[in-house]
Amino acid sequence: MNETASTEDASNPDIAGMSYEQAREELVAVVGKLETGGASLEDSLSLWERGEALAARCESWLEGARTRLDAARARKDSNE
Repeated sequence: MNETASTEDASNPDIAGMSYEQAREELVAVVGKLETGGASLEDSLSLWERGEALAARCESWLEGARTRLDAARARKDSNE
């Protein structure tokens, strides 16, 4: 996990406990709200910050999956 992701997760403990699917689903909803407009500047900034934290959580999950796949490939290659 990269440093930004861990910092974002630490400041949003509810996000830190989310699965990839939960974080992605909420991120899609946040983006939808931002795209439709109509929110105040303060609300838009809050949505943006939450979206950034959710994106970092998703990236953290994906990086973990990459690491696990690389380890599995390395084990497979060493056994052949």
